[in-house]
Amino acid sequence: MKKAFKIVLVVLIIVSVSFGGLLVANQNSPESRENPKAYVGVAYCGNTVADGKMLIDRVKGYSNLFVLQSGLLQRDLKSVDELGDYAVAAGMFFLPYFGNFVQETFSVWLESAEQKWGERFLGVYYADEAGGKMLDDYVEYRDTATGNVITKTKYGDLFVKQPNGIMINYSFDGAIHLYEPAGNSDINSEATFYPNGTNKIIKPAVNGFSYQTYQQLQNIRPFKDIDETAQRFYDRDQSNIQFLKNRTKIFTSDYALHWFDYISGYDVVLGQIGWNLTLNQQIALLRGASKIQNKDWGVVITWKYQQPPYLDNGTEILNQMRTAYECGAKYFVLFNYYDSNDNPYGTMQKEHFQALESFWNNVVRNTQIIHGAVSADSVLVLPKNYGWGMRWKEDKIWGIFRSEEKTGQIWGLLQITLQEHSLKLDIIYDQEKSRLPSEYENRYFCHNGVQER
Repeated sequence: MKKAFKIVLVVLIIVSVSFGGLLVANQNSPESRENPKAYVGVAYCGNTVADGKMLIDRVKGYSNLFVLQSGLLQRDLKSVDELGDYAVAAGMFFLPYFGNFVQETFSVWLESAEQKWGERFLGVYYADEAGGKMLDDYVEYRDTATGNVITKTKYGDLFVKQPNGIMINYSFDGAIHLYEPAGNSDINSEATFYPNGTNKIIKPAVNGFSYQTYQQLQNIRPFKDIDETAQRFYDRDQSNIQFLKNRTKIFTSDYALHWFDYISGYDVVLGQIGWNLTLNQQIALLRGASKIQNKDWGVVITWKYQQPPYLDNGTEILNQMRTAYECGAKYFVLFNYYDSNDNPYGTMQKEHFQALESFWNNVVRNTQIIHGAVSADSVLVLPKNYGWGMRWKEDKIWGIFRSEEKTGQIWGLLQITLQEHSLKLDIIYDQEKSRLPSEYENRYFCHNGVQER
């Protein structure tokens, strides 16, 4: 009897060990990384195919996504193909970045990519930070109706160059500087107009200025209000976005104004987290925008510092990814820049690879951790087209307009709702009560700075 029991026990142990081995092998197989709930990987920002392949080999055991985000290689389609082939052969999904690089012949490459890689080709990561650049950087617009070239500066000024050579600088402080060509003379005419009606002639125009008053210049000002600004934002890159959208899925990443990126036409917005922005707020903005517009969202773990070690520590990065996973994010990317240091894996250190591996094995593969388990039961509804940066109380609106009394009131309500509802808050724009999803039990509307429940 004892002998028979021992035999059965040995058989059970052998079967158990064998099954366990099969389970481990299956979890690490390329096929097992086809998890539609979570695409997990790294963004390669290096300059050589060899380094890209080395990074793929380093992470292929615990990720299923390779993002090619090389500034140098993006225009070398042969290198893009080589890295795409290598990533797909390793059982990964492939997402190449093309920054404002779109031309008619690009459709031929897209067609071949889809035929060759099939569902492993996720689409195109086209440009990035459209919202962030609108707030913080120089952005150029071309007005097809007037022929004017309009530059929004990082200081909030608008610089308009007309086809006839006249240049108008709308300063953030309200003054308007007018520059007119002087014909055959080497000296251009120059004047400054102030809101109070006074003018300062710096270099007089021989035949008088084309515009005589502050109001005349205000009448032709572009970006007069937030509604016009939002429309110009949507229209700016519409031809390229629509070109790509008709052929494949398009991704972008941003750290602000995600709602407006989606309206511009992007299918997926990857929110940049990690650099001293409130994670709860970023998730509220991303999840809210994607839910209302029926899109997918994800996160890019980006730099916390502008100098080494650049990335946050591994423990914090793991916590950020897990939080985003439990809140429903679908894409998880660790931004890996390559600078001039001796690290063959860019800015990623051992602890960052360990964090990625732990996230894959202990979160994504852990059936006890439910994807999207943390859902919003509350919503904060902001005014239509109110492109406020939301990073601090005095943050600019669309990078052009000063914060106002309404901004301060919304800021106060934002802090209260984030504190009260934390990760269960979504932030959206201009939705009527009847159009809101029923799961939003607590609803906060901001109309003209007034809170409504």
